[in-house]
Amino acid sequence: MLTNRQLQILQVIVDDFVTSAQPVGSRQISKKDWITFSPATIRNEMADLEELGFLEKTHTSSGRVPSEKGYRFYVDHLLQPITMSDREIGLFQSIFQNKIVEMEQVIRESTNILSDLTSYTTILLGPNVSKHRVKRFQIVPLSEQTAVAIIVTDNGHVENRTITLPQGFVPSDIEKTVNILNERLVGVSLLELQSRLELETFNVLRQHVKTADSFIQSLRNITAVQNEGKIYFGGKTNMLNQPEFHDLNKVRALMELMEKESQVISLFHPEDTGIHIRIGSENNHIAMDDLSVITASYSVGDDQEGAIAIIGPKRMDYQRVVSLLDLMRSGLSRALSNKVNDGL
Repeated sequence: MLTNRQLQILQVIVDDFVTSAQPVGSRQISKKDWITFSPATIRNEMADLEELGFLEKTHTSSGRVPSEKGYRFYVDHLLQPITMSDREIGLFQSIFQNKIVEMEQVIRESTNILSDLTSYTTILLGPNVSKHRVKRFQIVPLSEQTAVAIIVTDNGHVENRTITLPQGFVPSDIEKTVNILNERLVGVSLLELQSRLELETFNVLRQHVKTADSFIQSLRNITAVQNEGKIYFGGKTNMLNQPEFHDLNKVRALMELMEKESQVISLFHPEDTGIHIRIGSENNHIAMDDLSVITASYSVGDDQEGAIAIIGPKRMDYQRVVSLLDLMRSGLSRALSNKVNDGL
């Protein structure tokens, strides 16, 4: 167990290194108003902390930096949430109070604002939509040859695609098609949508719409809804602004990871609820050895869940990021659940 003096020194070193990205020396620590012991005592304590594995000494300075073990102790025992500014709270409220129709728009805006406020990379994993049920179909003509097909679900999820209309497909055919789709498929889950379309709906369409056969492939494409949760990025290149990432090999490895969906999803742990912090090697990927990932879950209604991740250097501002994530996940859960209840 660390002494109170060692705890104070470790906290100062982590906080100062987070701010400056420069090794922290004993004289720097001794100048803090609340530090009452001498530079010599501080040097001895720093040497002990290094021997215990909480600090590391760099080659270019006599100062120390936190080790991975030091960061882990800091987030487990010394981390204190901070109060967000009125401006930051106002930015989040502007998203959550906005009567945006699409759930995806709320998620995208949340992702971008979070990356702007932290200067780190934000990844938001949208809820898996396979359990969503169809609320309504719409087909909106754009010209004689094209239209936009829209599926709205009970959880506010919206799928829309531009489709080609077959020759001779008149407005009355569109109306009949939409009526049949809504009559047959409203209430069907997206997971079952294509099978129900094939088994029950195509034969009815053929009976009532002359050009149905030429339109069936378009309907197959419309209902080929991706069942997995979508991934949204904010500030994908923010890591390039961090001094730790002037090494092109590190940047390349990180960018390659970001391009692979399965690896991005692996940063999230489905069993995690609440807020979790994984530091460096705890992420089990060589591209993440110099990075920390803070994840938080959010809910959409009773049985849908998504997750948010902030990726930053190991010396990220943990207090600020944890506080922002807590604000974001609670606001996002309320906003998206309200959209479900409002029947968007």
